[in-house]
Amino acid sequence: MKPYIIPKLILSFLLICSFSRTFAQTTDAVKISGVLTKPYTLTSADLAKMPRVKVSRKDGDSTNYEYSGVLLSTVLAKGGVTLGKDLRRENLTKYVIIEAIDGYQVVFSLAELDADFTDEKIILADTVDNEPLLSTEGPFRIIVENDKRAARCIKQVTSIKIEFAK
Repeated sequence: MKPYIIPKLILSFLLICSFSRTFAQTTDAVKISGVLTKPYTLTSADLAKMPRVKVSRKDGDSTNYEYSGVLLSTVLAKGGVTLGKDLRRENLTKYVIIEAIDGYQVVFSLAELDADFTDEKIILADTVDNEPLLSTEGPFRIIVENDKRAARCIKQVTSIKIEFAK
């Protein structure tokens, strides 16, 4: 075997891995799954057709930004999640796990998202200041309107899953 073949194979492998990761980051869909009656995949086109909400929040640089998207409860309601008058008893033990492309996860109780329990706005955003989110933030990002820290404002959301606490 010629000595230059192995470095070319390694370079080819690295290029393929890099391309795969780049492709995954540009995917404009979020998998909605778990304890739902109608699990589905939400695309950018689907989100654009849903009722929009605007939320202002300061980010790490202390600049106020205006995000636009859809209430997370609305996204979940499309999948048939338990909300409103049915969110009681054992249904109050449900929680939502949101995951980003890099594996980062945040958790919300289902009651934190329900308008019958709170006026807090938690949205799945796709724009900031009337522009699409940057690729380093989107295409989807969770924005929590009044959290003091932005730790739950998860970027590059790829999945939203509803589970029961054990």
